[in-house]
Amino acid sequence: MIVEITPKRLELLHEAMPKAGVMILLVNPEDRALAQGQSREVLSAARRLGLELHVLNASSERDFDAVFADLNRVSAAGLVIGAGSAFLLNIEQLAALTLRHRVPAISVWRNFAVAGGLMSYGPIFGESYRLAGIYTGRILKGERPANLPVQQASKFELQLNQKTAKSLGITIPLSLLGRADEVIE
Repeated sequence: MIVEITPKRLELLHEAMPKAGVMILLVNPEDRALAQGQSREVLSAARRLGLELHVLNASSERDFDAVFADLNRVSAAGLVIGAGSAFLLNIEQLAALTLRHRVPAISVWRNFAVAGGLMSYGPIFGESYRLAGIYTGRILKGERPANLPVQQASKFELQLNQKTAKSLGITIPLSLLGRADEVIE
């Protein structure tokens, strides 16, 4: 689902900034399948929304300064941070960089918005852990893994950081605020 909901994050960021014309998708090229899937899906969504989209690569925190320099170079209005462990491990640093460079951004992880990023939208990871526990229990009770149905996260949550929005001069539309699961003041 991570690849499939990445375009939704672009849509939410665009909804917060409807006049934006240029957006950036940040992916980790070392996670090739994930990067290609996210890029393909988000490029398609950007075309539907009439947005210009640039895909930038970062494999580790060493690459972040170059990414933010490129953001300024292409006059990007916003940043969609792709999924992947390289970004999760540095999510607070990415939130700090988006604040410092005054770039509205969205990530899949809730702690991005808590750390000062503008928005996050993604699965409720606790639900995934709960499902894994149920599967483990069923297997330990003797069920064959091949006989278990495939399940994936079906509950998603949206966090908005209103303090960050104000500092960036963004007025989050009421329609978006009303859908948020959490508004961070």
